[in-house]
Amino acid sequence: MNEIFLDTETTGLSFKDGHKIVEIACIETKDLIPTGKIFHKLINPKRSVPDEAFKVHGFSEKFLSSKESFDKVVDEFLSFIKNKKIIIHNAPFDLGFLDGELGLLKRETINKNVVIDSLEVARNKFPGASNSLDALCKRFNIDLSKRFKHNALLDCELLREVYINLLDAKEPKFNLSTNTVGQSVSTVKDYNKKIVKISDFEIKKHKDFVKSELKKNFY
Repeated sequence: MNEIFLDTETTGLSFKDGHKIVEIACIETKDLIPTGKIFHKLINPKRSVPDEAFKVHGFSEKFLSSKESFDKVVDEFLSFIKNKKIIIHNAPFDLGFLDGELGLLKRETINKNVVIDSLEVARNKFPGASNSLDALCKRFNIDLSKRFKHNALLDCELLREVYINLLDAKEPKFNLSTNTVGQSVSTVKDYNKKIVKISDFEIKKHKDFVKSELKKNFY
């Protein structure tokens, strides 16, 4: 089963408060090595973008007004993630929005059994420490120079690098073009250490442990 690294950007913190998705990005990998397949869409939320959200991702209401709405991209999105493991940092946040959008369209929500929350993995490995994506990048000396604002596609690549380090595996570097919506080309190089592939049994065992030992929070 291939993996998907997924991230979203939104108009706010909670779908229940009326906020919506403005960007979805997914990078497909096989044994954590990019396949070159990418799903990336900017979404018209059909609502205003608060100043606080604009400061985070830089997408204005005017800019997003010309983009497709979620219902126009949902089939392509669901097809892209079908039958794949999904790795998300702070999964409850992104899943809350995705499930909310899917629910409005009377579509089946995302299967949580295939989701791995990298925040839970990080908390298990570094209990008590800051485990935000930025903090983990700094801990693993991952380059953040291109991250002027939050960008879902760039954050997927950063998450992939972080997750590999969390598994104590070597990060295979590749170049990612972020200026094309819907597609991109990846080149794998400098891969010189074995990637650790975790089994479904190991994932379930880990998730059961985390749920019993750690409290979730949402940052």
